[in-house]
Amino acid sequence: MTLKQRKRMELLAPAGGMEQLKAALRFGADAVYGGMKQYGLRAFAGNFDEAALAEAAERCHQQGAKFYVTMNILPTDQELDGFAEAGKTALRCGADAAIVSDLGACLTLHERVPELPIHISTQANVMNAPTALHLHRAVGAERIVLSRELSMEDIRGMRALLPSELELEAFVHGAMCVAYSGRCLLSNALVGRSGNRGACAQPCRWQYHLMEEKRPGEYLPVCEDDRGTYLYSAYDLCMLPHLPELRDAGVISLKIEGRMKTAYYVASVVSVYRRALDLLELEGEEAFRRAVPDLMRELNKASHRKSNTGFYFGAPQPAAGAEGFSQTMEYVGDVLEAAVPDEPALIRLKNRFYVGDELEALTPTGSHPFTVGSMVLAETGESIQTASVAGTLLRLRFPFPVAPGDLLRGPNRNHQQG
Repeated sequence: MTLKQRKRMELLAPAGGMEQLKAALRFGADAVYGGMKQYGLRAFAGNFDEAALAEAAERCHQQGAKFYVTMNILPTDQELDGFAEAGKTALRCGADAAIVSDLGACLTLHERVPELPIHISTQANVMNAPTALHLHRAVGAERIVLSRELSMEDIRGMRALLPSELELEAFVHGAMCVAYSGRCLLSNALVGRSGNRGACAQPCRWQYHLMEEKRPGEYLPVCEDDRGTYLYSAYDLCMLPHLPELRDAGVISLKIEGRMKTAYYVASVVSVYRRALDLLELEGEEAFRRAVPDLMRELNKASHRKSNTGFYFGAPQPAAGAEGFSQTMEYVGDVLEAAVPDEPALIRLKNRFYVGDELEALTPTGSHPFTVGSMVLAETGESIQTASVAGTLLRLRFPFPVAPGDLLRGPNRNHQQG
């Protein structure tokens, strides 16, 4: 595929609810994925009922973006009729595709809702071109969300064997699920022996205890619900420095994990990947490479674990950095009204800050630092030195224009410098 033939890569963002969807669109997502109240794999996300699903799709389309609905559970026979009806609802509400993992579920949608495009979920563990081709021909799959175990070399090889109309999507950022149902990555992650290739070390039979980091010595039971047991890696995936390699391997859609994340997290991560993609596509790889250190510093302002590159360049390697979650900045407020420079803007407080603090306004054009010179309570006009009660409405002045949907963040006072 030549440079002229290459499609622009899609930035695909998660939305556990409407606030996350709004943030994703405002900060530059080309497409958003979210779940319905049933048939997705994030039962504890807010998700979308029928009215919200229609609104979500409409909001995306108004901004030239797409909306994909996750329907990636493994349904039983008794659930398939309801699954088909959910597919009809998704189509009626304007969804651009359904993300599906089970072959029977794919066949059900293909036969009963043929107008709804199908994207094959990563939960289907598509590892090779023959499987991808079969899904394309048998159920009309338009896109494969690649198995997380594939290397960059594997992806390049698969792309070369597939028709150009069958797209490839890959996760680039967020939590990495170690195991779901029988599709286990635990053995490969721990000892380099893949259970999906007949070499399982059976680490599921080893003895484990779960301990929360702030309660040492207090061991918690591992529980499961009717949707299964979930186990996540201690590392986050971060492929931002390797977007050129993904592009050259033939990946067309870059997927950010995080349907359980906040709107602030979605905005923070999407904004950085948007800047990175624009640099790569508009100014070239050299400009992108120069910007990577600054882009990574921006990413680290949001809550994250230490990161690695998953299986893209071989078995995951331990990453440098502190254990657990870290963030250099914290979310302190929302801008509710537009304001020109030095005009008081209405702010809703999220976390404490003080007059004299160095804050940043996160906007679609980037992060803009400023010093809090003064602030007043919106209701009374009283001047205050400390804003501390979440939900309080304040008025602040900025040396630059702000708009509704812009976010404020300040230094994380609990952050430990490494």
